[in-house]
Amino acid sequence: MNMTRSILTGMILVLLFVVGCASSEEVEEFNKPALYWYKKIGKSIGNGNMDKADAYYISLKSEHIRSPLMPTAISMLAHAHMDNEKYLLANYYLDEYNKRYGESDNREFIEFLKLKASFLGIKEVYKDQKLIMNSIKKGHTYIIRYPGSLYTSMVSTMLIRLHMSQYMLNENIAALYDRTGKPKAAIIYREKNNESIVASTDITPPEKGIIGIVFD
Repeated sequence: MNMTRSILTGMILVLLFVVGCASSEEVEEFNKPALYWYKKIGKSIGNGNMDKADAYYISLKSEHIRSPLMPTAISMLAHAHMDNEKYLLANYYLDEYNKRYGESDNREFIEFLKLKASFLGIKEVYKDQKLIMNSIKKGHTYIIRYPGSLYTSMVSTMLIRLHMSQYMLNENIAALYDRTGKPKAAIIYREKNNESIVASTDITPPEKGIIGIVFD
């Protein structure tokens, strides 16, 4: 819960920063039709200028929050940020979509996209330990919540990769404690791996990293 709040706080700060960095001409624009902002968002995404796209979204949201163009705009921004490997921002927009337009018929897909964004957001196993653990928890929750989902196979593959990453991390930490003369600490991390759903024989570390390979 604390991590979720921290991420959302960070997203708000990022978006405020984006607005501050926009040009004076763009900031001074106001009272435009919803279609105007929508087209600006699409054009900015097409040009690869996500800062402008985010700024235009804030204008669309502040002036036309009930516009039927809002859900499509949010979805576009979520996918564009994911394509640009900005997974925290992608998750921000997916949360926005779920909060405002999430229905039973699309929540399953949105939750999958959120899980995918979190999964792909893991860049360094040592630095992203909490994200790995949270992604594992969310992955298992997803499978329980949507047992017949079209995305179950992909989620299961992500979970296996996440468990492998966690296993390798625990083993590396244990080996470090062995080298530094702390055998009791090493035992603690190896005991964690005894409870893992994967074993060392299941793991062949890929050359390009165990996480991103799932979606290549």
